[in-house]
Amino acid sequence: MPGCVLQRLIFCAITLFALLGLVWRGAAGGRVAGTFALLLAFAGIAAALWQQMVAAKSESCNLTLADRIVGATTLDHLLPDVFEARVSCADAAVSLLGVPYAYWAAACFAVCAIALLRILRLST
Repeated sequence: MPGCVLQRLIFCAITLFALLGLVWRGAAGGRVAGTFALLLAFAGIAAALWQQMVAAKSESCNLTLADRIVGATTLDHLLPDVFEARVSCADAAVSLLGVPYAYWAAACFAVCAIALLRILRLST
C-alpha cells in the first residue's frame, strides 16, 4: 500500500537528516537538520493517521497523494523490495497486539518528534 511505503520513505528521510545533523557539527547544522527531521516526523504522523482513518477504508489506492509521492521518487523501481506497494489499502489494514500498524507508526513518528523537539530545545 502506498501509505505504508510513504511512511517507510519518511522514516528513511528522518534518518538521513539525523545523520546530516551528526556530520554537520555546530549549532546551525543541528538546527537545520533537526528542523527538517521534525517536519518530516509531523508529516509521518499525518501520513499514518490518513492511512488508518481514510485509506484503510478504501478498496483502491491508485493515484493517491502517497502513490504519487512514492512514484515521483522512483524508489519503487530502484528498490522494489523496500518501496514497492504490493497490497491494496484494504488488505494492508493489519494489527499488532490489537493495534493497527498505522497507529504504531504514528506513535514512532511521535516519539521521533518529541526527541527532536528536545534536541532542538537543547541546541538553542
